[in-house]
Amino acid sequence: MQAHELLIDTDPGVDDALAILMAHAHAEVAGLSIAAGNVGLAHTVGNALRLIDVIGTDTPVFAGCPVPLVLPAADAGFVHGADGFGDTGYLRSARRAADEHAAAAIVRLARERPGRLTLVALAPLTNLALALRLDAELPSRIARLVIMGGAVTGRGNTHLVPAEFNIGFDPEAAQVVFSGWPEFDLVDWEACVRHAIAFERFDCMVAADTERARFYAAISRKARAFNQSHGRHGMVVADALAMAVALEPGIVRRAERHHIGIELAGALTRGATVVDWDDRCGHPVNARIVLDVDQTHFEAMVGAALGAPGAA
Repeated sequence: MQAHELLIDTDPGVDDALAILMAHAHAEVAGLSIAAGNVGLAHTVGNALRLIDVIGTDTPVFAGCPVPLVLPAADAGFVHGADGFGDTGYLRSARRAADEHAAAAIVRLARERPGRLTLVALAPLTNLALALRLDAELPSRIARLVIMGGAVTGRGNTHLVPAEFNIGFDPEAAQVVFSGWPEFDLVDWEACVRHAIAFERFDCMVAADTERARFYAAISRKARAFNQSHGRHGMVVADALAMAVALEPGIVRRAERHHIGIELAGALTRGATVVDWDDRCGHPVNARIVLDVDQTHFEAMVGAALGAPGAA
């Protein structure tokens, strides 16, 4: 695999769970830093700990920010279930989160492993924004930053049409990160929709006779029904796509490099990711926008993480 050691900032969440399973199947994971987002922090931390049980590892879990930096925001429990894991009522983990705030853990791990970590940001960027405020030199210590977020042509998934959930949940945090990080890879919502996994194929993956597949089948049932009822052509597993890009950069088939800014004030556009597609504004490039990946390879990585037969 081409990936460095991973540090994952996440808010599990059904698609986060799949991404975390993929990460542990394909790379070393230094830690999970947890934010509120898909559901509240108590649930996202509990879900991360339960995932560590399922995987059978000792990856440390660091609890982070329970709210956005400035304004409150609604969660996505209507998609993921009120508990973030499909309201399955699974047995909670006996593990505990580490006694260190997620933002502090990001800073510490980057200092301990300079140039070795790929930071994969799957949640609202609250923890990462605080880490940048704690250590402005953080980007120089991180080998690569991959962000799942944004909607680069304005077809988002929130009540404000141009905004995607992760960025829209905490636009101020996104502005801190987008303006403070020299360059990152962006896997946006629209790319994730284009790379949905056909329902029949997804059903075969989660039917595998493994603990991971059975667990994921249970927690994803509600999200699958949501995807189907909203006319999508397959299961959108956004964070899994970002994780595939983090793990194997060569999976990217098409990408463009441009400057992206965050809209903070628009009554109809707060949280929008505004791309300078024609490079007219004179701002330096800060993002490599992933537009297409190798779908077959992506699905093979997902299948392997679940232990599906024939996956590589």
